[in-house]
Amino acid sequence: MPVDIAPFQARRARLLATMQAAGGGVAVIPTSPERHRNRDTTYAYRFDSYFYYLTAFREPEAVLVLVAGDTPRSILFCRTKDVEREIWDGYRFGPDAARDAFGFDEARPIDELDEQLGQLLANQPAVFHSIGYEPEWDRRIADALNRVRAQARTGAHAPAQIRDVRSLIDEMRLIKDASEIATMRRAAEISAGAHIRAMRAARPGVFEYEVEAELIHEFRRHGSQAPAYSSIVATGPNACVLHYVENDRQLADGDLLLIDAGCELDGYASDITRSFPVNGRFSGPQKAVYELVLAAQAAAIAEIRPGASWNAGHDAAVRVLAQGYLDLGLLTGSLDGVIESGSYRQFYMHRTGHWLGLDVHDAGEYKQAGEWRNLEVGNVLTVEPGTYIRPAEGVPEAFWNIGIRIEDDALVTDTGCDIITHATPKSVADIEAIMAAR
Repeated sequence: MPVDIAPFQARRARLLATMQAAGGGVAVIPTSPERHRNRDTTYAYRFDSYFYYLTAFREPEAVLVLVAGDTPRSILFCRTKDVEREIWDGYRFGPDAARDAFGFDEARPIDELDEQLGQLLANQPAVFHSIGYEPEWDRRIADALNRVRAQARTGAHAPAQIRDVRSLIDEMRLIKDASEIATMRRAAEISAGAHIRAMRAARPGVFEYEVEAELIHEFRRHGSQAPAYSSIVATGPNACVLHYVENDRQLADGDLLLIDAGCELDGYASDITRSFPVNGRFSGPQKAVYELVLAAQAAAIAEIRPGASWNAGHDAAVRVLAQGYLDLGLLTGSLDGVIESGSYRQFYMHRTGHWLGLDVHDAGEYKQAGEWRNLEVGNVLTVEPGTYIRPAEGVPEAFWNIGIRIEDDALVTDTGCDIITHATPKSVADIEAIMAAR
């Protein structure tokens, strides 16, 4: 399917303008390398998010170079056209086709990169690259700078500054444009369908990996390239393990099943968690905790709007959860005391959300000058309070091994927020109705 390159060209232009405003220079942004899984086999390839954000180019062995100045330029270095290798590995654009298809000013063979860097960096005030991200690239940039310094007698000078390009791109990535939002909405729609399919497939006697297979099938049959992260399909006590991924336990009557799963579509992640009873009916304690987590999520969502503090949603969720633990007899004391002491963390020990985009834990800082940043229109974040009750002294046995997380994806809008994962059932009545119809 042809790619709309206009948003990617606009991002390159915006980054070039930001670089120029900072004094100018050259940015070097490589994609991810292929990585071996074992012997002659590589892992399924996935491009680098920063590189893709600016290029739409999905092939390995590629580097974007941006030259800011009076005549800004975008240069792609990529693999040459090789018909013989295409027989084994598939289609390659090659520099000429890539330049035209993706709107670069120039494109050159990747084998020329190291030689060209020495020329491109000469007499520039700064080089922008991802400092410390890949040791190999730190070395290659250093080598290029030394080649420029070796030309000092010719009048050439090396950039005096090395700046982290990620800090510039992170701020850009925090505000999703229309094309990104459209892709994320579609990813959310696919993932919602996968969760509904999983609810219908879950029943006592099947294994967690069988439910995981239903998720993956639904992802792929609707065009998603892969899960956005390792799916968590956790039943019984496994639901109280935050990053459980073994997915090998058999579902049992009376257990809850927690599924944290989302697809990746054209590089963009969705991230949804639902918790529901394996037998289709919440028990009394399960329903009480579930309704508590759902109320905490509603409180957090109510705080999402332009200008609101990033942390307001978390604080709201914590207050609801802490009061609920007191009401259920899981904790004792006062609400303020439970929050101040942090004793609620026995049952809720993580944050209420994170940025979402090309990475499931997306780029962007959460604080500015030591203060929680304010939300802006175009931010996309998750809202995911939870409660995890492990067997422990003083905890009523009726609540043991209840692990519940409810997670949705929120787009900040002019008037508040839009829950783009709204098609995923989460009320007790809706969940029980879907499972009753299995």
